[in-house]
Amino acid sequence: MVDAFFGLERGTHRSVVVRDLATPMPDGVNLMGDLYRPADVEGPLPVVLIRLPYGRNGPFKVLFGSLYARHGFQVFIQAIRGTFGSGGQFRPFTTEHEDGLATVEWVRDQSWCDGRVAMAGASYFGHTQWAVAPYVDPPLECVSPHITAARIGAAFYDNGVPQLQNALQWSAQVGRQEWMSFSVQMATTSAYVSRARRAMQRLPVQALDVAVAGAPVAFWRDFVAHAGPGDHFWSGSDHSGADLSRMPPTSMVTGWWDPFVREQLADYSALRAAGVPARLVVGPWLHGDRDEFTTMLRTDLAWLGSHLNGEPTPSGPPVRINLQPTDTWLELETWPPPCAQSHFEYLGGSGSLAGLPPTDPVPPSRFTYDPADPTPSVGGPILTPPSKQQNNAALEGRGDVLVFTGEPLAADLDVVGRVRARIHLRAEHPYADLLVRVCDVDERQVSRNVVDGIRRLDPATVPAPDATIGPDGVLAVDLELFPTAYRFRAGHRLRVQVAGGAFPRYARNLGTGEPFGTGTAMRTNTVEILHDTQHPSHVELSVLAAPVR
Repeated sequence: MVDAFFGLERGTHRSVVVRDLATPMPDGVNLMGDLYRPADVEGPLPVVLIRLPYGRNGPFKVLFGSLYARHGFQVFIQAIRGTFGSGGQFRPFTTEHEDGLATVEWVRDQSWCDGRVAMAGASYFGHTQWAVAPYVDPPLECVSPHITAARIGAAFYDNGVPQLQNALQWSAQVGRQEWMSFSVQMATTSAYVSRARRAMQRLPVQALDVAVAGAPVAFWRDFVAHAGPGDHFWSGSDHSGADLSRMPPTSMVTGWWDPFVREQLADYSALRAAGVPARLVVGPWLHGDRDEFTTMLRTDLAWLGSHLNGEPTPSGPPVRINLQPTDTWLELETWPPPCAQSHFEYLGGSGSLAGLPPTDPVPPSRFTYDPADPTPSVGGPILTPPSKQQNNAALEGRGDVLVFTGEPLAADLDVVGRVRARIHLRAEHPYADLLVRVCDVDERQVSRNVVDGIRRLDPATVPAPDATIGPDGVLAVDLELFPTAYRFRAGHRLRVQVAGGAFPRYARNLGTGEPFGTGTAMRTNTVEILHDTQHPSHVELSVLAAPVR
């Protein structure tokens, strides 16, 4: 039934499981795991190691344990430290390197392992792969870190801005998972999401975990306590600086609406630059969409079969991406596509957007950001719906959102690759956020978000290479938005929004410089956006020379 649900070929093996195997850690803590094997295969086999914080039962034993075993693989599913019977304290992202290396060494020493170990899994499971794969010796056979990133903190802090909604809702999930069954969690998800939305309106934010989960959650306390510029608390969970030449063959699946996609595409490019065999699929998906999960399972079975069972290597170009909102899939040899060209759109007076920089003196545009009535978030790459593309009409009607709109396009414009912005501004106070969003306006004048990016500005991070101050005191901010593959259709218009935040997706900037977790005082901030000859504010899109047919 599971194979049929995900459109997989039916597994030909019967799976058996050995439960509650204890893996000793160097500090004396035991981590518990379950071993799944194909029942009709004897002797030692390679092992697919999956380390996860969400428990060894429920959907994960079905999706990874018995499913993979039915398809001929031996799988060891381990509950990470402090979860579901494993000893120690659960402090997310802080112990996976040491525990993961010790687990791989232990697995290789077991009589049921032939010495070969691969790893697989998505999201947090993907983080546990990054924490091990660049370091273990001898190397792993292959890995499949889906919807994740080497720099895992990117999903919780974006250019210095805490991602409040993602962090609080994930805290609520992990805070209740040990005492609430999975089925009850699913049945009460909407109630917890509503509770989290109400809680996010409160200040200070340091105790919001209790308001949502009913008790303190270690991750939330770490999240709010270590959100300041230059805090190195999370450096141990950042593996983007590892020697990537030591990575094994890597398969990745992600979605354009996933919080990790920007970092994951950068990881893919870095892996290829280091000479690592790697494959990438990017679909029109939210984090954990069913179609995304189906793609993960299919690609994993092929990837593991190739590297553990000697089956044929997956064919075709290594990069396969969906061109939104069409049904077209592009196959590429590299990411980003080398054929993409830079296309500039310049902010102008009276809310205009044009392909050439301004030539006339134009007064700046202004907005005032009020943290007591923060600019709301609409759609985007968020862990829980409503996300993806949404109607931005209500947002664009607010006085704290600047809107710049181009003329109708004469032909389709395929944006494939990086999206960047340079914005020139002056802020009344030094503590401010800058958010830039690119939207697609259709023939009915409905504006829908495509990509965006944000940067927190404060005296601790300005000036910087991406935020320079000119002789006239104007700040020039270079901002990396999310990447995309998106067709703006002929007759549609490009639109750029500039604002001071997107709440509750991002924590509001209180404007006072108080610590994120304990701050309560609020101050409005008026921001001028300059877009004249000396200050050509613009967005830069990577476009294909000719639209895909």
